[in-house]
Amino acid sequence: MSLLFGLAAAICWGSADLLARFSTRIIGTYRTLFFMQVFGFVGLGVYLIATGDLSKLSAHSRWQPWAWAFLFAALNTLSSLALYRSFEVGVLSVVSPIAASYAALTTLLALLTGERITALHGAGIAAALAGVILAAITPDSATDEGDQTKAKRASRLTRGVGWALAAALGYGVLFWLLGFEVVPQLGSIAPIWLARMGTLALLALFARPARQSLKIPRGRVWWCLAGTGVLDTLAYIADAIGLSSGNVAIVTVLASLFSAVTVVLAWMLLRDRLHRSQWLGIAIIFAGVVLVSLP
Repeated sequence: MSLLFGLAAAICWGSADLLARFSTRIIGTYRTLFFMQVFGFVGLGVYLIATGDLSKLSAHSRWQPWAWAFLFAALNTLSSLALYRSFEVGVLSVVSPIAASYAALTTLLALLTGERITALHGAGIAAALAGVILAAITPDSATDEGDQTKAKRASRLTRGVGWALAAALGYGVLFWLLGFEVVPQLGSIAPIWLARMGTLALLALFARPARQSLKIPRGRVWWCLAGTGVLDTLAYIADAIGLSSGNVAIVTVLASLFSAVTVVLAWMLLRDRLHRSQWLGIAIIFAGVVLVSLP
């Protein structure tokens, strides 16, 4: 089941990121992150009230689960801001695989804190990570460009890389924390709702000092925000349920395939061209998934 939930998270995140690219370029990173959180916060809040899990959540008297949940929410806010900023200013096919490299850090932390995987699963994890890099990076086919044109292209490709690296570092710690500390104590759904609430509160609190507007958007951008918010929330839920199985390294790597999903969706929907190396990367990803799924 961890295999299915990891892949479901990747599909949802890959789809959400494609929509987020459009909304960030219309209303900016800060407003996109703020308003997309509303959909998950409201939807999960209704679910927790209807199932009675909200009252169970309030019964936690120990301070440690709340401290971990607050740290998770803060890391989620900072990492998401960095990720969406990289989408806004950078090239999606460049920054997306860099952000997806968080899986390597999470896997390393999981192994250092006691998780064990088989050699076959380790090979599958390595193949999946290598496939993501190949599938998400677009080769530079323009070999006859002038020096000035090449310099401009290189400058364009490096934009957003710093933000993507910051997102990878934040998410690497975040998902290790989610799998080892938060989900075991608070379950799979409540932490995601708390993260949505925490992100909304932090963004509202720091909007004025950061000189960011929270003006309510108008027009069709709401469809992008709704799609991003719902898909991102579903991805977190699928990831959290998968992490609850104890296979933190495997679930995290499978979920990190979201960058390849984004590239494939751009090929299907936006008619972006896929190079042979990208098709090879996709094939390697499938091979990695097969290896991870073997007992």
